[in-house]
Amino acid sequence: MSPGAPPPVPGTGYVRLSPMSAVRDLSVLLRLRDFRRLLGVRLLSQGADGVYQVALATYVVFSPEQQTSAAAIASAMAVLLLPYSFIGPFAGVLLDRWSRRQILLYGSLLRALLALLTAVLMLGGAPGPLFYVSALCVTAVNRFVLAGLSAALPRVVDGGRLVTANSLTPTAGTLAATAGGGLAFVVRLTGADSDAVVVLLGAVLYLCAGLASLRMAPDLLGPDRDGDPAPRLRQALTGTARGLSEGLRHLTEPGRRQAAWALASMTVMRFCYGAQTVMVLMLCRHAWSTGTTSGGAQDGLALLGVAVAVSGAGFFVAAVVTPSAAGRLGPLRWMTLCTACATVLAPALVLPFTPAPVMVAAFLLGVITQGAKISTDTVVQSHAEDRFRGRVFSVYDVLFNVAFVGAAGVAALMLPADGRSPALVITVAALYGITAVTLWRISTQARR
Repeated sequence: MSPGAPPPVPGTGYVRLSPMSAVRDLSVLLRLRDFRRLLGVRLLSQGADGVYQVALATYVVFSPEQQTSAAAIASAMAVLLLPYSFIGPFAGVLLDRWSRRQILLYGSLLRALLALLTAVLMLGGAPGPLFYVSALCVTAVNRFVLAGLSAALPRVVDGGRLVTANSLTPTAGTLAATAGGGLAFVVRLTGADSDAVVVLLGAVLYLCAGLASLRMAPDLLGPDRDGDPAPRLRQALTGTARGLSEGLRHLTEPGRRQAAWALASMTVMRFCYGAQTVMVLMLCRHAWSTGTTSGGAQDGLALLGVAVAVSGAGFFVAAVVTPSAAGRLGPLRWMTLCTACATVLAPALVLPFTPAPVMVAAFLLGVITQGAKISTDTVVQSHAEDRFRGRVFSVYDVLFNVAFVGAAGVAALMLPADGRSPALVITVAALYGITAVTLWRISTQARR
């Protein structure tokens, strides 16, 4: 921990960061020219991601010419998330071989071109598979760019400020993606007759991110070329796959039980959150729209924008309250409380299938899910050996995204056309309840 950094909450690993200290730390980092430039690329890149993802979602779900179904929504989620799961662990292999500045440059230019192609396919009414292939390529390139931004950070920030930079820059990127998504909603609701217009906006932002990367020298971000030669690409890729299996085996060793159960519990909660997300999308599109016309779709899109906003607010509240709550209860007990609340709140608020209580549920489940994720991060960090930690978190990343996509697939099988499925709500509540009981038992044994 750098000198002057706030102490962790005893027994949790959490650090108390006030909003004022975060602003102060960011102002210090912004004095570093190269950090400002790298942050600018991140903000433009992730802002474009937010625009593109919302455009893709609204095209699949809310375009009147589309035959919206839960299966189509599941396909869109697979396109958005699976590259992060299966390409992510292997991205570092190539990032240690190619110029990271050039990855940011050419990756952004390629995304701009692919987004332009996606817009053309939207306007031309191209077949679904061709459209999804185009969108899949954009999100696959995203994985390399985001990994490159993280790998380049130590090259523009000294070691004493690196912890702060690692804490603040992903948050800033997430806010940029949220702002981009909000901008896409506004453009879509206030005049754009086609989702292709929103995709073109994303393409412009991707182009701006590529141009912004030119402000940095080609060799600034590494990797270093001296030292031991890099292993052959095939060896590096097979080594990464072997590392994932080793990380999974590490969690089964004696003394890692808390981390394994926390990871399993978070996977179940992510599944539940994904299933409910698909259900809300279907409700906004069909049950709460005034019809199948463009105006009716706009009504549903506005409600979806509210749901996204209140869920994001829940994520923010979780980031504020979790350090204190988990510091008092312990991370596993806090996760237990979160899942127990979800067991009761999910059916109580969602089963009426009316907008107001579902929006309340979106906020509360945002708090619950993000609070549990923060706790899971801490438990895994605390119980995994340092030399295995990177591999364990790669497994975590894969499980986290695959659970969401798997939930979309299950929801596609269970949801009726209008999205009202008491069976799905009860199933989700039962999964929350089983998880709460399991976590209670594990946390009780841990305290003993």
